[in-house]
Amino acid sequence: MINLLVLKENKENEKRVALVPDEIKKYSDLGFKVTIENNAGVNAGFSNEDYKDQDAIISLNIKKSLKNSDIIIMIQKPDSKIINQMKNGAIVLGLLSPNKKSPENKIYNKKKISAFALENIPRITRAQDKDILSSQSNLAGYKAVLDAAYEYSKSFPMMMTAAGTVTPAKVLVLGAGVAGLQAIATAKRLGAVVSAYDVRLASKEEVESLGAKFIVFDEEVLKESQTEGGYAKEMSTEYKKKQEKALEDAIPENDIIICTALIPNKPAPKLISKKIIEKMKSESVIIDLAVESGGNAELSEVDKIINHKGVKIIGYSNYPSRIPGDSSTLFSKNVFNFIKILMDEENKNIKINLEDEIISNTLISYQGKLMNL
Repeated sequence: MINLLVLKENKENEKRVALVPDEIKKYSDLGFKVTIENNAGVNAGFSNEDYKDQDAIISLNIKKSLKNSDIIIMIQKPDSKIINQMKNGAIVLGLLSPNKKSPENKIYNKKKISAFALENIPRITRAQDKDILSSQSNLAGYKAVLDAAYEYSKSFPMMMTAAGTVTPAKVLVLGAGVAGLQAIATAKRLGAVVSAYDVRLASKEEVESLGAKFIVFDEEVLKESQTEGGYAKEMSTEYKKKQEKALEDAIPENDIIICTALIPNKPAPKLISKKIIEKMKSESVIIDLAVESGGNAELSEVDKIINHKGVKIIGYSNYPSRIPGDSSTLFSKNVFNFIKILMDEENKNIKINLEDEIISNTLISYQGKLMNL
């Protein structure tokens, strides 16, 4: 029997939970005993009774549960106090924000904890059902458009009435990754006129397949603008100047800007300067999904709505947590699919295969050594 513990999130703006009740039977079938910290799912809409109905145990003594658990899962990384209470050789999974200077690294090594940073799951076909960043970004893109529609003082679709015609909102999405594509699709469903910009020419076809216009201003450069893993590269200074000029022309023509542009392991690119914001129409809305990485908009601030000369710049952090029920459900499914590849199903035990690309890429601590840092 493998003891699995789900911890309650302790960050102020984190409402998700790492395991939802509907996934528990899958763990039981693999030979797990599942324990949930008291009220871990309440903020995501899952009560203790929901977990008990699926034969999970509710822990009222988390210190004792930590000492007895083989695998610990949560959304955000646990603090050093929690890690110290884990048993030697335990496995911990979550969005661990791997960093060479993190204080928890020493504890991982000392206790020979196998720590898996799930944000490092590679973008390969076999990993798609384990890709937490993609599933969470999908919901973030959706929710961002709903927030924009709420904050915008006009309607999204065109409306023809006896009193006259209401023109549709114009939405520009910056960054056509998972969040951006979902934002495009959502804005289109709400009836907006949508365009999008991305430094990767490969995203042009995806954008256009959703019925949006793709903004291109230097096609030759765009052909070389993504990594082998499909992520955006940091562009040259010359390109950035051309980009700023093109966006300076395009952004003020739109009512809603959804910012999703990120570069892995680097600050988010600044795409909307104060100068551009001051050219935008009053009552325009910017939603900056990149705010936690520095932001795509110059004036955006974490967890604040800035009103600059009539333009609202919204910088909510942890966007998936704004829709916690579905975000938790997708996170939970991703984690289960990941744990399955750690299982020796015949013998009902854990086997960490370092030759597996998904496992080796996500491990940041293993048998007293740091990895991938």
